[in-house]
Amino acid sequence: MLSTRDESEIPRSHMRHHDYTYRLPTPPRILVPPPTLTTDMPELNVGGAGFDDELDTSFLKEFNLDSIVQKNTLLEWAYERRRQAQMILPWLYLGPMTAAKDRDFLSREGITMILAIRAKENSMSGAVTGREASLQVATIEAANFFNLIGNFSRATKLVNQHVAMVRKLTAANGTPQLGKVLVFCESGNEKSAAVVAAYLMETLDNFDYIKAMQVCQAQRFCVNFDDTIKNILRSHWDILLARRAVANSRTELLQSTGIANSLQEVAHDSVLIDSTRQEGGPQQAASRLQVQETFQSKPKRPIEDTMDDEDTDMGDGLDLSDELRFSNRANTPFQDS
Repeated sequence: MLSTRDESEIPRSHMRHHDYTYRLPTPPRILVPPPTLTTDMPELNVGGAGFDDELDTSFLKEFNLDSIVQKNTLLEWAYERRRQAQMILPWLYLGPMTAAKDRDFLSREGITMILAIRAKENSMSGAVTGREASLQVATIEAANFFNLIGNFSRATKLVNQHVAMVRKLTAANGTPQLGKVLVFCESGNEKSAAVVAAYLMETLDNFDYIKAMQVCQAQRFCVNFDDTIKNILRSHWDILLARRAVANSRTELLQSTGIANSLQEVAHDSVLIDSTRQEGGPQQAASRLQVQETFQSKPKRPIEDTMDDEDTDMGDGLDLSDELRFSNRANTPFQDS
């Protein structure tokens, strides 16, 4: 008879312990190292992957962004700076709605455009202040964080279009100036911060979502990237990588096609030149080249086409191939008795 062992006799290392939870499954937490006195901030280099092909924004690469990020934000930060806007890039500012209403700040910093991230239409008065100050005003409606992911690239295009337009208009007058855009929401810490982080990811070279959130927090320490925003920015980064992979593949295909066409044209010209040198002049060389291309383009005939049905003897004689194999043999097939 089988005996059962008591659980106390089973070694604890052999017992399985499972921790049960009743919460909904959630994705893994994304950890973003906060800015400290010793943290080395990532390098900021303007790239061209996220730019519109119709816009000339190459002048942004001329800016030296090494000294833009403040590394000692913790020492300089004060609670009152939550109500102010901070410079993220020389042409991009991030702040709350109170900063968009501050005409002295807009004039002092040379802001030329304000971009409002709001939950619904006419939900902020900062856009009214911008229109009264004769600034360009753009708005993006996002009722929740998930509505932002479809507007990240649109916001990037709005900023780049304005900066390029200001540069073009002022260059025509002989004094090129840099347009400046203030991106704001009600607090300046959530939706607008996510839009600015997405802009950094799309504009800067090799700048993922972790680096983008680090730079935003280093410049504006009160930003709040919760788990939802972090996962949204990570999804947007995956989309950017896919777009860039497709663009690189398309560029490589066009380059390889162009090289092949160039080689074919060179070979065609060389044949024509050699034929012209040999005899007859260019007209005869062209005719010979045409005949050569005709013969080259015509496929070879199959073996069935080489056999003439009228010449085939269907009588008592054997086929040539059968005659070679079966002639003078006792077991020759298909012989009449």
